[in-house]
Amino acid sequence: MKNILEVRDLQVSYGAIQAIKGIDLHIREGEMVALIGANGAGKTTTLKTLAGLLSPVAGQITFDGKAHAAIKSYDLIRQGLALVPEGRGIFPKLTVYENLEMGAFSRTDGKDAIQADIERMFGIFPRLKERAFQLAGTMSGGEQQMLAISRALMGRPKLLLLDEPSMGLAPIIVQKIFETIVEVVKGGVTLLLVEQNARLALQTCQRAYVIDGGRIALEGQASDLLHNEQVQKAYLGE
Repeated sequence: MKNILEVRDLQVSYGAIQAIKGIDLHIREGEMVALIGANGAGKTTTLKTLAGLLSPVAGQITFDGKAHAAIKSYDLIRQGLALVPEGRGIFPKLTVYENLEMGAFSRTDGKDAIQADIERMFGIFPRLKERAFQLAGTMSGGEQQMLAISRALMGRPKLLLLDEPSMGLAPIIVQKIFETIVEVVKGGVTLLLVEQNARLALQTCQRAYVIDGGRIALEGQASDLLHNEQVQKAYLGE
């Protein structure tokens, strides 16, 4: 499998504060890769930079064989990169159906194909079909997370960046969402997951990176990191 994403010596700053201090990572097509670490370690900053929302001060990003810097942020979705942000970022005053339509804004394959994908999202998350014409902002947190993921998938991404999907949700909803994420990847989407629940992330993904203080501290097979003493003490509460 080829690398769909390659990051070399990535550095990102907020003014005088350097948040990312030269990280390297790669993701192969079809992989599920986790990025774990403490609050403030640089996880969300990394995802925002990959999504084109922040500009690096140094380093290189290559997405699907192309130099990331050469692609405008609003064109990244057309190239196949989608972000589900922390906090979901849905359009609260639009209906569920309208949110899904917004997810397909960059597509040029016609209304029938878009409608077919909306129906596919309703099949993945039946609750959304029940709420199709309800304002998205009136739904529960779990339903909004389902919508945020579905909206991103409406763009038919090659790489899905998923930031803290379990945050604030009941365990039964988290289980449903993660089961769905696994099925989505089986359907041909590559995943980079940022997740505060390190155990769940490592149990779900194939490989993982541990970020600490803006640097990659550890990397390897997720199953190995799950049993790593350093990871257990720092992130798994053992």
